[in-house]
Parts: sequence; structure tokens; C-alpha cells
Amino acid sequence: MKAITKYTGIILGVVLAASCTNLDYPDRYKETTGVPTVHFVRYADRDIAITQANMEELVCVVGDNLTSVHDIYFNDQAAVLNSSYMTPHTIVVAVPKNMPKEQTDKMYLITRDSSVVAYDFKVLPPAPKITGMSNEWAKAGETVSVYGSYLFPPITVEFPGADPVEVTSGDGDAVSVVVPAGAQPGKIKVNNASGTAQSVFMYKDSRGMLFDFDGVTGLDNHGWNGHSSQDDDGTGVSGRFLQFGDGATPLTGDWEEAHFSFVYWPGSWNDPENYQDGPNGIRLTDLADFTDWQNMALKFEICVPASNPWTGTPMQIVMAGVDKVTFGGAVTDIYGNQCAGANNTYMSSNETPRGLYRPWAATGSFDTGGKWVTATIPLAEFTYGWEGTPSSGTLNADSFSSLWLFICAAGEKPADSCTPIIKIDNIRAVPYK
Repeated sequence: MKAITKYTGIILGVVLAASCTNLDYPDRYKETTGVPTVHFVRYADRDIAITQANMEELVCVVGDNLTSVHDIYFNDQAAVLNSSYMTPHTIVVAVPKNMPKEQTDKMYLITRDSSVVAYDFKVLPPAPKITGMSNEWAKAGETVSVYGSYLFPPITVEFPGADPVEVTSGDGDAVSVVVPAGAQPGKIKVNNASGTAQSVFMYKDSRGMLFDFDGVTGLDNHGWNGHSSQDDDGTGVSGRFLQFGDGATPLTGDWEEAHFSFVYWPGSWNDPENYQDGPNGIRLTDLADFTDWQNMALKFEICVPASNPWTGTPMQIVMAGVDKVTFGGAVTDIYGNQCAGANNTYMSSNETPRGLYRPWAATGSFDTGGKWVTATIPLAEFTYGWEGTPSSGTLNADSFSSLWLFICAAGEKPADSCTPIIKIDNIRAVPYK
């Protein structure tokens, strides 16, 4: 007897009883010779003929001399035959779970003497899933990658307000598509023969926008030292942007605010504080709802030219509440000293949880080839302290009133001879799952 696949006995018994009424008992199976004939394929649990099925779905092949079959392939993927569920006129078999390398849309019945009978039958991929897009703020006409699973062509990609774009190539985990003219902000969709997937993210997402450096949310540096945004020099993704590094200043990992830091502290810096005094008084919690912060991420578009890659030293991303950045707050610095608020000591405190962004970690060097890509840092991963070890502090929905982006060592070896140029835009806090 051939090796059998394992099915739950009760479920399989019900399925087989409902599907193929001529099943023999296992001890009655006898392999025959000659060539098999296929009349049709049906669902295993109902008497309906089909010409296609999903991966891992049970089907019943109906024909003659089927006990002569030694192997069954769907496209180029072998199915597991169980002789206990084979009769001269029926075979119950599960469609293989792996996508074919070559899709012929045929089922192949192979006998022991290698005779082959081909039968038209299509295997459908599972419904697609979308997990991300290379640049969520790409302009119309630009090529982007859509990431996910079961993205096997032929599929279509839909941007709000534009006609679906047909995609004919892809590896299942990603497809490339040109953003169509007329694409509007919103969630994108991917369609294949098995169903439709809709993204959690939004194309040109302005929800929870904290810093676009252009309009109403164009807040800029508002703290001690730190870098301000600059005008678009023709390389921006959507207008003004923030730039770290000038291509000449080395990134040492030390406390160097002039070139590698951006700070936003809300408030008027008076006692009592005023959080409505012009755009720089606004708390970031007034711009985005952080109630469900565990399921949110900080996102931004980033561009690093190949001429000036980023080769080490993490970006520390600190979002703190007004209790740490205004006059009423107090924190303990790395030396154990209690310090009043409205200063930068909370940055170097292990009590202040933060995210560490290390896009160079996997390869030792990171650049985007001068293109803009989307970075995603889940807020639930803001668990580090100043030196890169676990923070002793905790976060809540009020912990996100300010922002400090600072490329400095965090207990790691500084980058060696690194003079990066790092452009950032559209900093936002949005749901990501």
C-alpha cells in the first residue's frame, strides 16, 4: 500500500460517504493494469462536477480503471495518493498545497508503466493577502512593489479612483505595478481568481499625519538644537522634507544634534504650559488618536542615495508624554540624577521607551538607490532604553505627545567612516494590522 496522508477519521468518513458511493474497503483494493479514463472531477462532499479547485481541497476523480493509477500530478506538483480511497471508478485526493513552478492547468494520471493521461483541471491559488507597499506615497507613473502572499499572476491591482492594473508577472510574495493616473488616496485591492484582498495601509495616507513639513501638519523642529526641514530640491516625495547628514559630516554615534537629530516638543515652554499657542504648541496626541497604540506604527518615507549609504548606528525614535518634555516633568538620567522637564535628559534615560530603526542591520549597509520607500516601525516595539537594552519604563496612550529622531549609538558600535544622507517625509502614526 502506498504511503497515506493523515485525515481526521470522523471528518473524512463523512466526506467520503457523501462524495463517492462506490468506495471499497482498504483490504479490497487491487491495483490494475492498462490506461485509466477520466469522465469528470467533482467536489468530494457534493455531487457537482468541477473544472477547478483550491489548493488542499479534497476532490473526487470519476472514471474507469482508476486503480491503474500510480501517481497523480496537478500541474507539476505531486498529490498524495491513499489506496484506501481508490476504486476502479473513483479516487478521492487532496489538491497539493504548493503552487506549481509551471502551471499547465492539467491533471496528470500516471500508471506504473509510466503511461500518462492528461486531463484539463485548474488549480486556484488561495485568496491573496496584502502586507505592504514599497512606497505608499509614490506618484502616478512610478513603479512600486506590492508585498503579500499568494500574489500569483494573473492578478489585478486597484488604486482608488483609477482603473484596475493587470499584472502578469510576480513570485507570489510581491508584484510590481505602475501607479495609474488618477489614483486617489485610499486602500488598494488585489484580485485573483480566488478572491480579493484589501490593504490595511492606505495609499497617500494622511491619517495621523504628524509631520509632512508642508501644510497644516507641517510642524518643524521645536526643541533644543536639532535639524529643520528644507525646501524640495526636486528629489522630494511630496514637497519639503527632513534631511539628516550633508554627505561630508561623519556619523560617529556620538551626541551630534546639528546634523543627525530632529526634535519636536509641544507647548509654549511657560509655566503653566499652553498647548494651543500656534502650531508648535500642539501635542502630537492632538493630531493622531493613540488609544490603540499597540496596533499602530510610526511610518515615514525615507530616501538614501547610493552615493552616501547608511552603514551603522541606529536611529533612536523617542515619543514621550508632556510629563517628560515640559517644565512639570521629571526623569532620572543614566547617572541616576533626577532632572526637571523641558530639557533633553529624558532622551538619555533608560526610563524612556523608544524604537530603534536599523535598516542596515541585515547587510551592513542601507541605501534606497535615491528612491523613496516606506519605513514601518510598530509602536509596540518601542521597548528599548538609551543604551539599547530593555527600557524600565512603560507606554500608554498619553506617551506620544512629542517626537525625537536621533541617530546615535544606543550601546552599539558606531558606524565606521559613514557620511550618510538620509531624507525623511510624511511622518505619521497609523494602524498597521
